[in-house]
Amino acid sequence: MTPGIHAVGLVLRQPPRLLGLEAFSMQLIAGIEESLSAEGRSLLLHIVGSLDAELATYRRWAEQGQVEAVVLHNLTVDDPRTDVLAGLDVPTVVVGGPSRDLPVANVFVDNAAEAHEAVDHLVALGHRRLARVTGPHDLAHTRTRTDAFVERCATLGVDGVVVEGDYGEASGAAAARDLLAREPRPTAIVFDNDVMAVAALDVAREAGLRVPADLSLLAWDDSPLARHAAPPLSAMAFDVHALGVQVGDCVLNVVAAGPVRSYTVPPAHLVTRSSTGPAPTP
Repeated sequence: MTPGIHAVGLVLRQPPRLLGLEAFSMQLIAGIEESLSAEGRSLLLHIVGSLDAELATYRRWAEQGQVEAVVLHNLTVDDPRTDVLAGLDVPTVVVGGPSRDLPVANVFVDNAAEAHEAVDHLVALGHRRLARVTGPHDLAHTRTRTDAFVERCATLGVDGVVVEGDYGEASGAAAARDLLAREPRPTAIVFDNDVMAVAALDVAREAGLRVPADLSLLAWDDSPLARHAAPPLSAMAFDVHALGVQVGDCVLNVVAAGPVRSYTVPPAHLVTRSSTGPAPTP
């Protein structure tokens, strides 16, 4: 570590346009920064478009002594980044790992419990044909949510289909069109973020469907976008800013040579609004 440098690195691998559209990343960054700044540290943010570019960033940071720790976001299945950072001897904190049992410090989010609550809500409203529009399938939390969604649907004896998206508006609209063209179509759709869910509202209107009378929509991650949609979206509300603060606190423990720990944050809870309602009568 270069003397006088007190920075923590965070690389986001996503299209830059999504950073402005999706509230999650901005709230996470704000929470991390709040925790770090209280201890005289800053967050060094870099946005890249590929895994190779992300790994190159870590190598450059390590070689130049630019950061004293790295925050890993959106862990993938068999993620190579943890091994690379271990080889570079860069302390690492994982956000939302798929389990508490990781070799590095992490902040655990129980995505399975959240998926169960979403399914339970829709089934309680009488829906028997559910769909889920995911983020990229290789993300560990996407797999966790999908497995929990499919398992819960099977347990409750309802149909559950899964379509992959990429968090963007266009993919949300395309997934909604795909699902609504099926016969029989789902009567309720759960989206992995607010942007895709809002896009589906327009698709439903184009198809002549009323939300929620003909189709219920539910978004993961509450946001102003979800609250001000027409109709307002039911959502899995999660205090992302508080998650960021917890991540920052975890980083401070790591750079102080504290023990490797797994922190658990409260899971998201369902906020019901006007986009979910009773299943339509056959």
